[in-house]
Amino acid sequence: MTSILLKSPSLNAPTVYQLPNGLTIVAEQMPIEAVNLSIWLNVGSAVESDQINGMAHFLEHMVFKGTENLASGEFERLVEERGAVTNAATSQDYTQFYITTAPKDFADLAPLQIDVVLNPSIPDEAFERERLVVLEEIRRAEDNPRRRVYQRSIETAFTQLPYRRPVLGPTSVIESLTAQQMRDFHFGWYQPQSITASVVGNLPVEQLIDIVAESFAKRNSSSSGIPVTFASPEWQPEAPFSEVVRREYVDESLQQARLIMLWRVPGMTQLAETYPLDILAAILGQGRSSRLVRDLRENRHLVTHISASNSTHNYQGIFQISAHLPVENLEAAELAIAEHIRNLQKSPVTKAEISRVRTQVANRFVFASETPSDRAGMYGYYQSMVKDLDPMLNYPAKIQAVSEEELQFSANSFLSPEAYGVVIVKPE
Repeated sequence: MTSILLKSPSLNAPTVYQLPNGLTIVAEQMPIEAVNLSIWLNVGSAVESDQINGMAHFLEHMVFKGTENLASGEFERLVEERGAVTNAATSQDYTQFYITTAPKDFADLAPLQIDVVLNPSIPDEAFERERLVVLEEIRRAEDNPRRRVYQRSIETAFTQLPYRRPVLGPTSVIESLTAQQMRDFHFGWYQPQSITASVVGNLPVEQLIDIVAESFAKRNSSSSGIPVTFASPEWQPEAPFSEVVRREYVDESLQQARLIMLWRVPGMTQLAETYPLDILAAILGQGRSSRLVRDLRENRHLVTHISASNSTHNYQGIFQISAHLPVENLEAAELAIAEHIRNLQKSPVTKAEISRVRTQVANRFVFASETPSDRAGMYGYYQSMVKDLDPMLNYPAKIQAVSEEELQFSANSFLSPEAYGVVIVKPE
């Protein structure tokens, strides 16, 4: 068992334990009367083939349908009786399960959470019932205008990477999946070396680690068969757009048009390149004092809403500018956004803008780490995705260290005003 101590001026020092079976535990005592256990697996829709697209999300549902030790519904009943909370989420790059309990209940409930994750029964009858639930979730997603716009954007952003596929999967695939396929998927992916367990709350670190480690050892030993861990596919980032790639759609449910401009940018595998892009997103479109909000919304009234974001997936990221606007303003707004990109490339960002963003980042970091669930979520995400907590613990310092020259270089390297993806969705 290997122990590493990480320090941060903003956070207490979490302890990272690597167990011989490959399981990683991150633990921290926090003086708030709750404990959160967040279990992260390097398993999302990106590891699926087209033939089983949606399996990871479907499995997230089935994890709660009972084990050899827990009948279906019993885990949720025991959690609710103690006033605890449990839930889960699936993305392109990971699946997360979590439980938040009172400290006095953690030793009783944490082993149950670990049991349902490691040893779901996946019975045939429950599988068929839950298939209907997942199909209904897909139907609701397809009926949601925001989800439709997102899916069209991600399909434009990527032509090869699996991020272009829906996490929920298509109806045709979900209808064809079998319970045995799911059991095989779980057996291959839900192994200790693919798992990070982050636990934060008001119990001594040694006790938190012991409860989690013993629970994993006991529950994992109950599974039969020889562990076979599937290997993640090796994807390469897609080349930047070489021209404007335009996609236009009509969505009668919308009241205003949507304009989404996209650039392919570095992902988690090039983490150092993402910090300037985070700052550029804030300068362009985060907050009322950002450039695009002041110019396109407040001054010229071209848009009713506009924002910028830098989304960082494992293999590649997306820098996105999104606006709601009248149809007649689409061309003018797109040209104005492109001009703002040119200005970033030509002229250094002002010290006042950088100072504003640094303050925003520092405050958001503090606000996002106030509770055990916040803290455990951040630890689990970074340890699972990057295998290192340092980028998270030192994120404000990384942002503070980015210079005006680096911002200008990043804008010129990754944000072309002549080559990008653009999705336009009109209400009629």
